[in-house]
This record gives sequence, C-alpha cells and structure tokens, in this order.
Amino acid sequence: MQRNKVLLLIVLSQFFCTSLWFAGNGVLEDLILEYGLTSYSLGHLTSAVQLGFIAGTLVFAVTTLADRYSPSKVFFVSALAAGSTNLILMWEENTLLTLFASRLLTGFFLAGIYPVGMKIAADYFEKGLGRSLSFLVGALVLGTALPHLLKGNFLLSDWRYVVIATTSLAFAGGALVWAGIPDGPYRKAAIEFRWNAVFTIFGNRKLRQAAIGYFGHMWELYAFWAFVPFVLGAYQETWQLHIDTSLWAFWSIAIGALGCAAGGFLSERLGSEKTAFYALLLSCACCLLSPLFFFQSSITVLLTFYLLWGMAVIADSPLFSTLVAQNAEGPLKGSALTLVNCIGFGITVLSIQLLNTIQDVIPPAWIFSILALGPIIGLINLSKKV
Repeated sequence: MQRNKVLLLIVLSQFFCTSLWFAGNGVLEDLILEYGLTSYSLGHLTSAVQLGFIAGTLVFAVTTLADRYSPSKVFFVSALAAGSTNLILMWEENTLLTLFASRLLTGFFLAGIYPVGMKIAADYFEKGLGRSLSFLVGALVLGTALPHLLKGNFLLSDWRYVVIATTSLAFAGGALVWAGIPDGPYRKAAIEFRWNAVFTIFGNRKLRQAAIGYFGHMWELYAFWAFVPFVLGAYQETWQLHIDTSLWAFWSIAIGALGCAAGGFLSERLGSEKTAFYALLLSCACCLLSPLFFFQSSITVLLTFYLLWGMAVIADSPLFSTLVAQNAEGPLKGSALTLVNCIGFGITVLSIQLLNTIQDVIPPAWIFSILALGPIIGLINLSKKV
C-alpha cells in the first residue's frame, strides 16, 4: 500500500477523531448556562479529559494492546467508544459530576486514538518518521481547535449540533483507519503479555532524555490551549475591545498545525533534537514575554503574538515523539509512545489545575508566565545533547 495514501488516511482520521478533545471546551459557555455550572468548570472539564487519557494510556501501555493486536482495529474500536461517550454531554439531567464522567471516558478512549495513530505511522515510516509525525500531530492540533470554530458557525448555533458533529467525525475517522489501513510493514508484534514491559521502557537513556524534554513541553501546551479564551476575554475587558474569542482561540490553536509541518521539515536539516530545542526555547520566551503583550493596547500585536506562540508551542511535540519512537525497542514501540504520552498528560493536569486555582488570585496578564517552568526544565535537559 502506498505510504502517501496511508499518511493521508492517518492524518484525516486523527483530525476527525481528536475533534472530541475540546468538544466540551468549545461549548463550555453553553454547558455553564444549561447545567448551572461555574467558571471553574473550564479547568475541571479539561482536566477530566486529560485524566481519562492518562488512565487509558496507562491501561494500553501495561497491556501492550497496540503491540499485541492490530493497531488499526484498536484505533477503530476506540473511536467508536470515544464518540459514544461524547454524546453524554447532551443528556438533559447532567450535573458537573456526570459531565466530568463523560469527558473522563472520552479521554480514556482517546488513548486508543492519538498514540495508536503514531504507532501506525511508525509501522509504515521507518525513514522520514519525524516529518510523518509532524503531519500527524498537526492533525491533532486542527482537531483540538475545531470545536471552537464549529461553535462560531451560524449553521451550528445550537451547541448540541457541535457535539453531534464531533461524534460523527470520530465515527468516520475510525472507519477510515479500519477499512483503509492494514498493518504496516515495520510492525513487530509483541507475542506475549509482559507486566514488566512498562518498567523496562525507561531503562533506555536516550529515550529517557527525549521523554523529559517532552514532559517539559507538555507542562505548557494544554494549559495554554485551555486558557487562551480566558486570557483573551480578560484582555478585551481590560482594554474595552470586542474580540471573537471563539474564533481567535481556534486560530491560536489551529496555527500549530503549520508549526508542526515547519518543524518536521526543519528537522530533516537540523535533526529532531536541535529543532525541538529551538522550538521549546521560543515557546519558553513567549511564556515569559506574555505579560508585556497583555499590557499593550494593540489587539493586532497581541493576536500576532498568540499566533506565533501557537506555532511554537506544539512544533516540538512530534519531534519528541519521533525521538521516543526511534529509541524504543521494536516490539515495545507502541507501549513506549503510549506510556510517555500517559506521563506527559498527567503533567498537563497539574498545570491546568494550577492555572484554574490561581485565575482569581493573580492578574490574567501574568497567568501564562508560570508555564515557563516546564520548558526551562526541558531546555536544561536538552542542552546536554544539542
């Protein structure tokens, strides 16, 4: 099967399925009004998806499902399950607890989509994996941003249509992988189940170093994505401006797909390690400089800054995944990717909840500067290798 066709199918499927990720965030204002929630629901519902993803990735890693069974079938079943749990958002008797449970379950089954999609790509692309994963993570970025765009579409003015649309896309994405992508030529199946497999993965020094860089990046990424609408809303109140926060939240996230593609091409010249280092350095600088851009009154300058940051904040993600995949043992490649994702998303819960806790304590202008801590740790680790 032609590799370009496989890559196209994986990218489309990831885009369709990961639209579930921020489905709750995209319609959060409607959920607050519909079910009588508070402003703190942003952090809680976002963290629910992350916690579910953590639990899912841990189960997938320990059981080595993506290595023992056809990853395309695992992807398909996970897409059906994630789309189905997403529909719980429309239940008329929802409370914060049931909404939390819905997002938790959706996140759990996303663990069979995002890292498994990377596993499928790794099974087809032994060479050029960095560029391939850049396109794949770019699809994740667009999928994550999509609910914000759908919410601003007059054709989907009712928030329930956004939920239905994202679920339908997930079903379609799963079907594309199941029907169109057989097991790849570089797949090495793990023949037997090994409980200790999860503990052997980090014995590889190079893999461990790549993972630490990834963890520093993850401290910043999802907290930035989750709180961009909040900070934009605070900015317009401060300067008495009008901003379509849903639209600009979409662009601030979606432009990361361009950053992923650019990072993939640069990695072929500079190498994955150096490219990841410079992308992480740029996003770290954006964290530290963010208060300065909040305190100036030009909305054009602020939005340009967020677009630049949106590209830098995700550009290193596929490169770290590439380094993990390249340094993992063949039969445990899927489990390594899954486990690193598990820990990385655990870190996102900490940073999201931190911002959720302090949003009423410190001025909005300073809230993103705290996110520099993760990139700084990652840069210190990577500086030993660049």
